[in-house]
Amino acid sequence: MVLGSKTQLPTTSHGGPEPLKAVVAAAEERRGFVDEMRAVAMKLHTKEQAKEGEKEVKGPEEMSPAKWEPSVEGYLKFLVDSKLVYDTLERIVDEAPVAYCRVDRHLRIKAISALVICLSFLITNHLVGIVDAEFRNTGLERSESLATDLEWFKEQGHLIPKPSAAGLTYATFLEELAKKDPQAFICHFYNVYFAHSAGGRMIGKKVAEKILNKKELEFYKWDGNLRQLLQNVRDKLNLVAENWTREEKNHCLEETQKSFKYSGQILRLILS
Repeated sequence: MVLGSKTQLPTTSHGGPEPLKAVVAAAEERRGFVDEMRAVAMKLHTKEQAKEGEKEVKGPEEMSPAKWEPSVEGYLKFLVDSKLVYDTLERIVDEAPVAYCRVDRHLRIKAISALVICLSFLITNHLVGIVDAEFRNTGLERSESLATDLEWFKEQGHLIPKPSAAGLTYATFLEELAKKDPQAFICHFYNVYFAHSAGGRMIGKKVAEKILNKKELEFYKWDGNLRQLLQNVRDKLNLVAENWTREEKNHCLEETQKSFKYSGQILRLILS
């Protein structure tokens, strides 16, 4: 299993160095590794997208969604490619083997991926507790919701396109990543689901106002309390990263730019 390359410092949108350890240190003072992932991700937004953003606007998709001029055809391309990505992520997680066992925090047994922590042995008074922290059925899954939405568009007389190169490329990349680079995969897993629950919802609302007569798609609805669903996954992600080395954590963080690149190519389809 590939654990990652040597740690490198990321760069800002202006090309200068952005010391990763400064972002990490601030996040570590809060709650856990998920805060580190969020801090790095927010810096890759533009100021129009988030107040913490540091990236310069280079394309129309990086502007505020309020300024977009979407089309139904482009939106359908986006939804189809998004479904392919979620299908891929959810299939990978469903098929994931035991990924990580921890015995009293000292012995670490690593398997082919870090998608699931199935066992964590906590030896207290001769009892063994089992902590189940797998990422199946988190409540954040989007594939079924997207299938419902695409069926609705079909019933309205719209032609559903085939996945584009952007979606196919990202799906293939995720499949390869899951086999060889668990830390990097976790970065994509986090950014895809958490970005959709935040900025993705705002995008959906603005697009619906402009081209769907304010219809709210199932893609932007969750069963249960979304805040609690997200917190549950945060806790599991923090548990996954608890025994990573600092180098492994940095490798995960450094994958954020690549995650934004692939997701941005799909997001751009809305304006095509």
